[in-house]
Amino acid sequence: MHRPHPFACQVVFLDAGTLPCGLPFAQHLDASLLAHLAYQAHERTAPAEVAARIAQAEVVVTNKVRLGAELLAQAPQLQRICIAAAGMDNVDLQAARSLGITVHNVPDYGSDSVAEHVMATLLALRRHLAEYSRAAIDGRWSASPHFCWHGPRIQPVGGSTLGIVGRGRIGQATARLAQGLGMRVLFAQRPGREAADDERPLDDLLAQCDAVSLHVPLIPDTRGLIDARRLALMKPDAVLINTGRGALVDPHALVAALRAQRLAGAAMDVLEVEPPPPDHPLLAPGIPNLLLTPHVAWASEQAQQRLASRLAEQVAQHLRERVSLAPTSPPGAA
Repeated sequence: MHRPHPFACQVVFLDAGTLPCGLPFAQHLDASLLAHLAYQAHERTAPAEVAARIAQAEVVVTNKVRLGAELLAQAPQLQRICIAAAGMDNVDLQAARSLGITVHNVPDYGSDSVAEHVMATLLALRRHLAEYSRAAIDGRWSASPHFCWHGPRIQPVGGSTLGIVGRGRIGQATARLAQGLGMRVLFAQRPGREAADDERPLDDLLAQCDAVSLHVPLIPDTRGLIDARRLALMKPDAVLINTGRGALVDPHALVAALRAQRLAGAAMDVLEVEPPPPDHPLLAPGIPNLLLTPHVAWASEQAQQRLASRLAEQVAQHLRERVSLAPTSPPGAA
């Protein structure tokens, strides 16, 4: 461990446990700059602990810990916030701007990872892989009079239609993979925006697609975007995939649609509260063809390392700027 400079830059990662690979500062800083780094990584930070942990920090790294205006005002040394994610909704951007704090996110570290997760869950849902895997070990296959066991109807992916809601980097990456599997891809009109020539109103898209994948940010126009009314527009043999934000989907309406077999399946990697409480409606037992994963679509090994490297580079950039602007002697020296 290096010994920091007496006037080292205080850098704090508030929820470093969300990024298990750590930040590779040595890849971006030489020994002289490393001496100016005083880094502290906290596994997690409870809301009551945030103010004390950022009070002397020059740089704060956060994934999901919220930094509101009141907290930012209590951190007089704070100059830069690095968000370990693409979304920036956990930081009061207006307050940061008014205090002269720059905010940096990492917008494209895991697009391919999320797109691959969408395809994996799409195949799992359309082919009912979880149910067939259970049948192979719970006695149903052994009791079959034939070499195989026939259960839920297996639906093709090739030749089917995927509707994508959200046309950013992840939506585009998902479209490329889907087209590679022989799917027809339709894009939805973004809520609150004019439709492009090849985009369709969301209600029309929902009625036409065999699968729908959500990739829009959570804003007032998209909160509760997929509710009971819109679920009723989807084909009974269609599936819904959400790797965007949990609050895009009404969980009670989704459970009702799945239990009533008005929807063939759903894959949810995000929930509106994370981690979810034990009584969350999507954690109830016996929901048919629901594939629930704990917000890991982004988390391939390569994506984690890419995110960590970009965060380390953001801190390194701050240190380089800091050292270049620093006086040759400490303040008050003779």
